[in-house]
Amino acid sequence: GIYEPTADHLTLIGDETSVMGRLLDDLQLLSNAEAGALRLHRERLEPRELLESAETTFRAQAGEAGVTLVVDAEEGLPVVDVDPIRIGEVVANLVSNALRHTPSRGTITIAAVREGDDVAFSVTDTGEGIPADELAHVFVRFARSAESRGSGLGLAIAKSLVQAHGGTISAESEPGNGTSIRFTLPGTR
Repeated sequence: GIYEPTADHLTLIGDETSVMGRLLDDLQLLSNAEAGALRLHRERLEPRELLESAETTFRAQAGEAGVTLVVDAEEGLPVVDVDPIRIGEVVANLVSNALRHTPSRGTITIAAVREGDDVAFSVTDTGEGIPADELAHVFVRFARSAESRGSGLGLAIAKSLVQAHGGTISAESEPGNGTSIRFTLPGTR
């Protein structure tokens, strides 16, 4: 009885391997960010571009889930000096989380407003919300709700990447009324 792996088994092993690979990449990214060793390739960007790029990425997935994506960028926002790939990852992570927790016919709003010299970005959903006791820990690595399928690193990474850009990140949520995660980035004059 020689063990013959089936295609299904191989797919499963492949999936697990890529999950582990992503986990290791994520941990590497986190430790570099925390050590201040993350190299940022900064470009000057209009905040609206970041929002629209996330909207384009998730449009099909949101459509299939019956969720409406709204982009809401204030007029005349300051340009931000960011690594578009890294900040793109932050926004994508927040939208992806919001999609997982927003029921059909819900709405996710990706917004940017001016806040003094800074730009405040937010991803707000109409999902089930986060209980207060969990909300306090959402940015801590490996913190995740019992039903979460993620690694529990996404928001810890988002926080590290935002901080590496000189910004701050925070979460507000009301169980039953959705969640809003907002982060600020310094505007350039």
